[in-house]
Amino acid sequence: MSGTRRKFIQDAAVLGAGIFGLGESLAARERKTREVAAPGEESGEAVGASAQTARENEHGRHHSPYGEHAKRAPKGAGEREAFAPMMTPDIADLPHEMDGGVKVFRIVAEPVKRKIAPFKTIDVWGYNGSCPGPTIQVQQGDRVRVVFENKLPESTSLHWHGVEVPIEQDGVPWISQKPVAPGEKYIYEFTVHQEGTFFYHAHSAMQEMIGQIGFFIAHPEKAYRPRADHDFGIILQEWAVLPNNTVPNTAAMEYNWLTFNGVSAPAITPMIARLGSRVRLRIVNIGMDHHPIHLHGHQFVMTGTEGGRAPESTWYPMNTVLVGVAQARVVEFEAKYSGAWMVHCHLPHHMMNSMMDLLRDRMIETADQTDEKALSQMQTLANSVPFEHVHHSPIAANANSVPGFPQDAFMEMGMDDAVAKSETHGLPPNWSAGMMGMMTVVRVLPEKEYEEMMERIKTGAGPEKSKHVHES
Repeated sequence: MSGTRRKFIQDAAVLGAGIFGLGESLAARERKTREVAAPGEESGEAVGASAQTARENEHGRHHSPYGEHAKRAPKGAGEREAFAPMMTPDIADLPHEMDGGVKVFRIVAEPVKRKIAPFKTIDVWGYNGSCPGPTIQVQQGDRVRVVFENKLPESTSLHWHGVEVPIEQDGVPWISQKPVAPGEKYIYEFTVHQEGTFFYHAHSAMQEMIGQIGFFIAHPEKAYRPRADHDFGIILQEWAVLPNNTVPNTAAMEYNWLTFNGVSAPAITPMIARLGSRVRLRIVNIGMDHHPIHLHGHQFVMTGTEGGRAPESTWYPMNTVLVGVAQARVVEFEAKYSGAWMVHCHLPHHMMNSMMDLLRDRMIETADQTDEKALSQMQTLANSVPFEHVHHSPIAANANSVPGFPQDAFMEMGMDDAVAKSETHGLPPNWSAGMMGMMTVVRVLPEKEYEEMMERIKTGAGPEKSKHVHES
């Protein structure tokens, strides 16, 4: 046998052994980290065993610029400052249990019906009956365990976007774990050594587009300086929903419904802040479009990203921040001026709601309208909810003879009573007429009005019924 042939056979043997060893290593890692159970079969012993192996896997494997967090025990509560939780309008927080020193969260991926407007409900996928999913709030140094259950008709997983976790916990199908099959459960566990605005989502493209995302907020061990008095979170999403349909087309490249926290204006709950306070807005975007988010009446500074807090030396005043796909942007401002100040995406088509369902299988006619025809169409919509439709803003007598008319003249859809809640109390009559798509308000209230509003929200008292003035 020639030397070349002998060397080839030797190299092949070494390569084969290496591949075999790699396969065995991956199989062993999978056996350690994967916790699969049929619904109803989970036991405390099984969860505890999985948690132990997760800790073993994490120990000594993960390095970061923040230090070897896996080897550092979480700090005691006495060494950390208490944090004020972030508020996510129209989305609940996910509660947790304590298992020794571990915070245990339970997340269920499942189909969800989401009412995005008073006249539109869509079929999406979310978590724990919500889309976006409930907000997870932890603190830097916490040990976190997430018991994840899949009630979807297909396999899925959970990825912790921006969070530095061991590879076994990263949630990428076939790379860091096998997909979680329908009816199965999986245990994620890791120590949160970072602080910042992160999020969890399915690591499958179409599942992301049908709604599978939620906030994962890691509050710092020591509060940020300067301290924020109010902390709000907004998730940006886009939907393509065909006329007379309820299921979004996740393969579409254009979108006709835009939402903040799963709701389109005017149904989005306003944010309430005290005059003179410092306000933090955390904005996350998962979709196909970038969104320039603009605040009226104030200037803000960008204090953080999906990577954590930004150094104060990088802050500068602005009032519009571009939130790119898969990014988080955190801005803060001093609420100096009282009023209901708009917060909205400044892309014009993102400040609109689809009106296709109003006419079933055809688009509403925006280029050839009469006052009478427009009012009739809006009244059809109002009757279906129902709500009182208010006459649109005045138009000129010769409007139809002007090239380009109409533009926004017949787009107004005032529906104050249909979206009334405690937080809308005191807004001007017909405030909802021009509120569509990615639009909401932060209401900066003087001390007395702020305290009254907080009491109203606490007791669940709704607003006084609007008194509309109809134009002739």
